[in-house]
Amino acid sequence: MENFNITYDEVVSLVKNMCTTISPDALALMRQAVQNESNSAAKSMLQSMLDNVEQAGVKDKPVCQSPGFPTVYIRFGDGVDLSGLTQWLPQAVIECTKKGFIRPSIVHPLTRKNPGDSSGVGVPNIEYQYRPGQSYLEVIMSAKGCGAELGNKSMIMTPATLGDNFIGLKKLVLETVVNAGGMPCPPSAIGIGIGGQMDVSAKLSREAISTRDWRDHHPDPMIADLENELLANINKLGLGPAGIGGDTTCLALKIAYASTHTAICPVTINFHCWVARRFGVRFYADGHREYLFQEVK
Repeated sequence: MENFNITYDEVVSLVKNMCTTISPDALALMRQAVQNESNSAAKSMLQSMLDNVEQAGVKDKPVCQSPGFPTVYIRFGDGVDLSGLTQWLPQAVIECTKKGFIRPSIVHPLTRKNPGDSSGVGVPNIEYQYRPGQSYLEVIMSAKGCGAELGNKSMIMTPATLGDNFIGLKKLVLETVVNAGGMPCPPSAIGIGIGGQMDVSAKLSREAISTRDWRDHHPDPMIADLENELLANINKLGLGPAGIGGDTTCLALKIAYASTHTAICPVTINFHCWVARRFGVRFYADGHREYLFQEVK
């Protein structure tokens, strides 16, 4: 069994780096938004957001006071020993909380009891993805803000409600953005999961916006066109950063899909705030590490 010689300290570093920076793709889109913004108040708001990122880097502090909810994507090939990694991830989250890089906001869903250290059942959420023949172990950790969750929407559409040229889907997305207003801390990024059953569409929506580069293009031309059309129409709504008005409401929109049953088309619309806290590492058997999304500190 291959363990790729991963150490506990490396896992702690992964969590810490996720908390104290935003990924460069989001940063580039934010800088572009400042340049293109025609609303002076919105331009000032965007610049303040960028200044916050800079200060977080200088002071080695969290980019945002909201810790979000941590999800880890572990993508592995044959013969990989994941026992150490699975054990260390919850410990690393607890350690980073105690060191002040994560605010303790994890509670029991019903009693609301807070253990005070970001521990709890299912924390962090770990998505194991087996990829036959993959020679490296890939770990992507993402902390997506939970204020943004308040605007999310899931719906089991049908072929009829999906509509010709996906008009029903497009209407659902735009109405969801309008109803969310400033709650998702815009400029947001949006992940849309389509297909499977309800649970599948929800997972796809989170994975699409948490693991893809926000500047990339979907390999399926039809999906890529739909992403571009929806993004352009959302930014025509004029909600703007923090919902104060402006040209930039959404930085990126990413779609992931799975085949579904002939009678249904589940859709989940998942908001991600502009604070793209994520850090990824590809571990190789020879000890080489390839860092994803951002440079290691």
